[in-house]
Formats: sequence, structure tokens, C-alpha cells
Amino acid sequence: MKKSYDRERLSKIIGTVIKYVAIVVVAAYFVLLIAGKWIFKADNVFWYSMNIFSGAGVPNVPVRIAAYVIFCLTISWVVRFAIKKIALFFNKGRAIIDIIASLIKYAAVIVLLFLCLKALGVDTTAILAGIGIVGLIVGLAAQPLLTDIIAGLFIVFEHVFEVGDIVVVSGFRGTVKEIGIRTTRIEDAGGNVKIINNSDLRALVNMSEQLSIAICEVGIEYGESLERVEAILKNNMDEIKAAIPDIAEGPYYKGVSELGGSAVVLKFVAKCKEGAKYQVERDMNREFKLLFDRNNINIPFAQIVVNEPSSFEDVTGKDKKEANKFVREQKELSRSIPDSDRNL
Repeated sequence: MKKSYDRERLSKIIGTVIKYVAIVVVAAYFVLLIAGKWIFKADNVFWYSMNIFSGAGVPNVPVRIAAYVIFCLTISWVVRFAIKKIALFFNKGRAIIDIIASLIKYAAVIVLLFLCLKALGVDTTAILAGIGIVGLIVGLAAQPLLTDIIAGLFIVFEHVFEVGDIVVVSGFRGTVKEIGIRTTRIEDAGGNVKIINNSDLRALVNMSEQLSIAICEVGIEYGESLERVEAILKNNMDEIKAAIPDIAEGPYYKGVSELGGSAVVLKFVAKCKEGAKYQVERDMNREFKLLFDRNNINIPFAQIVVNEPSSFEDVTGKDKKEANKFVREQKELSRSIPDSDRNL
């Protein structure tokens, strides 16, 4: 255990040292690039070798290649860092930013490769002329890769889903963490990450496209007056909504969903964002339990009654009137929520 800890610590130290050395080297290069004309003479080999914008003299090849590497990779990193920071201010479009960042990274590597070949004296014009033929061959051999790239572009520009959306793909439910040129990364609630090729994202359900439905079912005793319970619900639904800020619409009383073995089961629904769905269901369970406790409404459990039945409060004429009005209002308010699903 100690050896593993020591190796991990040593690795972190080495990584930190490399990072700071790289920062110093990059900073020194750009300082010399900007102020070099005042520090070096015009015919200084080191100066015009590291100055990639200079066409004077015959440059030192290793110095020129090092300059190309530092300049291209640094500019690529700065541009990608900047656009990702800008993307934080937008709820939508983050996927497009990720695609652009990936394209910049690959473009920087390709440009760097050609510049290094040019510094080595290779005729890059001939290489560019042959790219068409090579591209055709590679295209035929890499059709799955091209399919993934094209699918990724359609996903981004048609806004099929965005980074941060909750999706279900082939039974895997999770949050979209990254949409890349070739693959998409999805992370579930347990922190497991699934990487899927963009071309395989066919049977996908975007759970964040519309508000989701949170369901709460609560049972009451058969001897309890249903109309009295409904009258109490009518006077407390606004209070329950206020107690659960994540509810966007509702909660609504859908009526009696089941006449169970030991309880009359009442169903409540509410609309909320998909990411808050399960917490809203837990909160609704809590609030309705507290409401029933305050009004002496028992939530039964399976039991065998061997004594005299309990006595219950009688329903008043006012309660009946309010209960009937409340049921009609709730049906009308929740009309937009479908009942076709067995669970609804």
C-alpha cells in the first residue's frame, strides 16, 4: 500500500514538474519571439531559426522544428481553452463547441506535421497532390469512421441532444458528458461511463426534451371517507407544490388507481425536469405522508383485523361538495398527462 502511494505521489510530482517546465519554455519562447529583434542581431542563426515568421537565412532545423511544435500546440491549446470557457455561458450549443475544439486540435497536428516536413526539406507540394488519391483509399478503408463523423455532425447541427441532457440508449440511462467527432460519452448515476460510436446512436430517447412525469401512490384505509380525503387534498395541493420547488407543473390528483388488498390507492402526478424526477417522487411521498398524519388519515399496511372496526369521521355536506368539485378540477388540469402507459 505504501509503495503504491509513493509511486502515485512520485508520478504527481513528475507531472507537476513537467507542467511547470513546459509553461516556462512556452513563456520564454513567446517572450523571445516578441522581443528577439531587440535582443539578437538580424543575422543570428538561433534568432531567425526560432522566428517561424522569418524567411532570412538557412535556419537550424532542430530549432525551427522545436519552434513549430511550441507555436502550433500552444496556439491550439489557447484557442480551445478560450472557446470552452465561452461555452460555459451558453446552455445550448456546447456540443458544437466540443466539435470545433476537436477539429482545431486535429487541424493543428496536421499543420504541424506539414511544417516539420517542410523544415526537413521534404516537398510538401507533392504530398498535397497525392493526398487526393490517398484520401480515396483511406476513405474506402475507413467507412465506419467516416460514418461516425457524419453522424456526429448531424447530431450536433440538428440538436438531437446536447451535453447535459439525460438520454436512454439501448437500456443505458445517463447524462451526456461529451459529444465528440467520432464518439459520445454518457455517464450514468453510478459514475459509469459508456462510450458509444455516433453511428450507433439510433434507438435513443432524449429524456430532457420534455418535462418528465413524477408519480406518487399513497394508500388509505377502506373505512376512511374518500370524499373527506379529497376535500383535504383540495385545500393543501398548493402547499405541497410550494414545499417541492423542483415541481414545474402540479402536483395533480389523478384519482383512485387501485382498490388493493388492504388499501384504496390514490395516485398523484407532477411534471418536472428528468434529472429531478426521482427526488420529486421521494419528496411527494414525504409531503403526502406528513399531510395525512396531520389530518388523521391512516396509511394501512397488510394486516388481519381480529377486533372491532375502527370508527371514522363522518363526511360533511360541505366536504362532499368540495370533493366533487376538486375531482373535476384535477381531471381537467391533468388532462394533458397521458394515461396510455400502465404506470400512469
